[in-house]
Amino acid sequence: MTVLDDLSGFEFEDVMEDVFRNLGYENVRQAERTADEGRDVIMEEVVDGTRRAVIVECKHTGTVGRPVVQKLHSAVATFDFDGPKRGMVATTGRFTNPAKEYAERLQQNDDPYPIELLDGDALREIADEIGLDLYNGRIEILCDETLRPYDPAADVEAPVLEAFRDIENIEAASLPTSHSQVTFRPVVAITADTNAVFETSVGVIHRINDRTQFVAHAERGHPTVADDDVATLVSGNLHATVDLDSERFAEVFDKVNERRYGQTQTEYKEWAVDRLQDYHTTTVTYTGDNNVTYNKTCEPNLSDISVQSIEPVYLPEVQQTTEIQEYSYPYEYYAAGPSRVTLEDGIHRCVHCETSGVSETYTYCPNCGAIACDSHIKTERLEDEPVCTGCAATERFALKTKYFYDEGNLEAFREEYAEMPLHKKAMENKLLAGGSVVVTLLVLIGLVVVSGII
Repeated sequence: MTVLDDLSGFEFEDVMEDVFRNLGYENVRQAERTADEGRDVIMEEVVDGTRRAVIVECKHTGTVGRPVVQKLHSAVATFDFDGPKRGMVATTGRFTNPAKEYAERLQQNDDPYPIELLDGDALREIADEIGLDLYNGRIEILCDETLRPYDPAADVEAPVLEAFRDIENIEAASLPTSHSQVTFRPVVAITADTNAVFETSVGVIHRINDRTQFVAHAERGHPTVADDDVATLVSGNLHATVDLDSERFAEVFDKVNERRYGQTQTEYKEWAVDRLQDYHTTTVTYTGDNNVTYNKTCEPNLSDISVQSIEPVYLPEVQQTTEIQEYSYPYEYYAAGPSRVTLEDGIHRCVHCETSGVSETYTYCPNCGAIACDSHIKTERLEDEPVCTGCAATERFALKTKYFYDEGNLEAFREEYAEMPLHKKAMENKLLAGGSVVVTLLVLIGLVVVSGII
């Protein structure tokens, strides 16, 4: 059975484009299919600091003879590139002896445009290296690298403890250990170039020359573009990845999950190209030679978009839950060492209302374990400590509601209140007592005025 036998020639070129990109070549793109002039894939390599063009002829056939190699040599010689250049013929089959002899002669004669031959056996070796499925012609995503799920210079609990430090009336160091789990989620960092020129009879009306870099969530199902803060987290830490060692991470986290990539690299590339085609499509208004205004939709061709790199990496999603008395406080974030993007912050959130966010003030209630906003935190009458409205026992004294940790405290205050002199009872509602004094003074002043003393 011939390797990749079910693929068309164009499909084989798609596969080889991904192969070369995985091997580290740069600026990999396909030539125009309508008139490729003997070259199917064009790419670049850097050798000893010198950038060199590589022109590749892809032959999805059983045997490749000398004429194919000769034609490519001529195409390399005429290819417009400011620097050294070489050629390569990649085939799913084999090369004839005359083809091999011609390529060897170019090497021996130090020809400025040497040709490398890559046959089906060489493709099998590459398959083992980069995960090429030889039977369906797809580059399966193989990745064992992840962003760091925690800061190696700090404890895994550090982000949670940092969040709790914003909460008043609680000592972060005395918190119970949170339950932690990490899910390694697959993402791909994609870099692509779009180059297109749109002309009419009046000349160029629109031009696209853009390099786009974005990150996509890559689990099963349709890929989705990551938010800007997540993309920044991923792209800014690609240089600092570590091996995804589940056993080692299981020593740090209570539970470790690993998700699989849901698409092949070829499918991610096609998705990225379609997305960029839509992104760059625009309507341009221009004036024709007859002074009439026209609208033209400028949509780049698929061949105008070249995916330069698809970098897979795992993005750790850390979920930590802290149980305090009656309440659970989840804290969830994407991690990259000391950097993180928060997904859910159940710590900076009032348990009694919709108030949330780090800009608000929250206080811990030691009576029940609640974290509450200012509207739901009161001062306990006997202990003079915070208590939330959700657990407090209440009763009105001097027409004002008082808050207590429990019925025992309430009963103790009832007895104390009963023994108070009248003026102290009145001071249980300072606003009312102050208002009564003001009213009394006003009444006295009024009587004095009416009696004619003043």
